[in-house]
Amino acid sequence: MTDTYARTTADAWRNWAGNVTARPARTVSPASVDELAEALRRASEDGLKVKPVGTGHSFTATAATDGLLIRPDLLTGIREIDRTAMTVTVEAGTPLKRLNTALAREGLSLTNMGDIMDQTVAGATSTGTHGTGRDSASISAQIRALELVTADGTVLTCSATENPDVFAVARIGLGALGVITAITFAVEPVFLLTAREEPMAFDKVTADFDQLVAENEHFEFYWFPHTGNCNTKRNNRSAGPAAPPGKVSGWIEDEFLSNGVFQAACSLGRAVPATIPSIAKLSSRALSARTYTDIPYKVFTSPRRVRFVEMEYALPREAAVEALREVRAMVERSPLRISFPVEVRTAPADDIALSTASGRDSAYIAVHLYRGTPYQAYFTAVERIMTAHGGRPHWGKVNTRDAAYLAGVYPRFGEFAAVRDRLDPDRLFANDYLRRVLGD
Repeated sequence: MTDTYARTTADAWRNWAGNVTARPARTVSPASVDELAEALRRASEDGLKVKPVGTGHSFTATAATDGLLIRPDLLTGIREIDRTAMTVTVEAGTPLKRLNTALAREGLSLTNMGDIMDQTVAGATSTGTHGTGRDSASISAQIRALELVTADGTVLTCSATENPDVFAVARIGLGALGVITAITFAVEPVFLLTAREEPMAFDKVTADFDQLVAENEHFEFYWFPHTGNCNTKRNNRSAGPAAPPGKVSGWIEDEFLSNGVFQAACSLGRAVPATIPSIAKLSSRALSARTYTDIPYKVFTSPRRVRFVEMEYALPREAAVEALREVRAMVERSPLRISFPVEVRTAPADDIALSTASGRDSAYIAVHLYRGTPYQAYFTAVERIMTAHGGRPHWGKVNTRDAAYLAGVYPRFGEFAAVRDRLDPDRLFANDYLRRVLGD
């Protein structure tokens, strides 16, 4: 088969972390919107449920199916760059890495992004992938239009002026409304960011959290459990000149320490949990302060080669410090041994129905454990703290919430459900995960 025709297989599917597997009845890689619409019609006739999948970076079973799995690997590339509107329209299966590098060649950039860029644009936006930002929100909030193929094969173009009711919910649609085939993002002229990474004590960073968020365009920090140590990162726009990390020093920080040594430390900690507190103390002191300046995607993103499982909750920003202190107290009084740092980020309120920042300024607390490490006890204890503060779980990360809970923390939950009922009344795009979080 050439890449101009759909490819059909029936291979098993596994996500990046390895905690979710599925064996679809068949898998198809459509090479055009028309081929995708035909695949949906055939699946419906055959009584198969349908799920689109990206690169599998979600930790939930949001893409799992025993029916038809849609792979977007032939739906890639940039359709159009509009320098008047300052937008880029890109095929849904395009990895963020390819989009970022292509935009940089054109002298353009997204305003904000997450810390990895292996996901497809449709997968990242459909699950609410975000970075950190005082004023700039998630990748989904940068969408200006999208193309959606619905259950009956209809191709909808959605924007603030065209099918606006669908646009209001589909920017984070969980794959429940149809299959996204193209996305139009707002872009801006490429700019420089200066990153300042600096160790800081837990008590100081939590005491100064509001000030640190207010003073920096992008602020985040990592707390190392079993220690009082954090590592902070402040990203702010710069007039330049560019001053990227040196090849040797950058490799030592980003590959040798953050991936190679950390991988070995996690493996040791999984085999001998009693060593984890000592390893944490060493790890929290291994990364030194540094400052560098580069184009956005080279500052926002980092290589993530150590595989893990993750839970993340969005809280009202004013609740973040109290909740984090509760997590620390819980870890200290428990027998848990936590080898991964806890990540804290922020986002401004946005207007997307199922965005974790919908209608409220938010802070994110993310907990991780090395792949293969039992995580249920830790995640359950953290989730209890997060839900006590009205937390909203990241749609692509481990959680146990159901539709009844989520309807209570998302004021526009019913709005999403109504559009879903209209676009997919027979639940062609349903699976067990969506039945739990959205109801049936």
